[in-house]
Amino acid sequence: MDRAPLQARGAGGGGVNETADDLAEAGRLLFARSVEFERGAVSMDALPDSDLPEIAFAGRSNVGKSSLINALTNRKNLARASGEPGRTRELNFFNVDGRLRLVDLPGYGYAAAPKTTIARWTSLMRDYLRGRAGLKRVFLLIDARHGVKANDDEIMNALDRAAVVYQIVLTKADKIAAARISEVNEGVAARIAKRPAAHPIVLTTSAETGAGIEALRAEIAGLI
Repeated sequence: MDRAPLQARGAGGGGVNETADDLAEAGRLLFARSVEFERGAVSMDALPDSDLPEIAFAGRSNVGKSSLINALTNRKNLARASGEPGRTRELNFFNVDGRLRLVDLPGYGYAAAPKTTIARWTSLMRDYLRGRAGLKRVFLLIDARHGVKANDDEIMNALDRAAVVYQIVLTKADKIAAARISEVNEGVAARIAKRPAAHPIVLTTSAETGAGIEALRAEIAGLI
């Protein structure tokens, strides 16, 4: 891995004296600690106190959020993965050794759910994203096979308006040909280049093979 110093990465980013190796080791140690499900919240008044830095994961239904969180934390069933779209219907908070919270947001774009339910999920998610003081970054997950969809653009528009820094994480990279991975990554990076709140680095991951997980851990370590 390149040992050159990394520049600060947006709000709360790692300092200029931290090398890639430093952050990779910090990320490994961070997620080697205890990680526990803390609570699920269906309303803003049910959220835990904003006393820890938080990293949120957003994405379309069935994009692989739960699987990625499990891979990130080295747990098999911390977040409940399901083939049923729309299963995550609340904000799920996971406490990482009293140092950090991971937040699994409800998936969006699942039209089969009742319209009133979709409206409630969307309102809760947007209220959280606009008003959470400890939120360091939103990782916006995009299925590498399908790229950015209209619903993803809507979420990015909302994050841009709220000035919440977000970073694209491509998931399920093992499902496409290796030769296409760079092409997809570069295409997404070009698409978000002029968005004011978008972090310029696009991460590519696979929860199945573990590809990109170390880089994601290092990114999170740099934020806290």
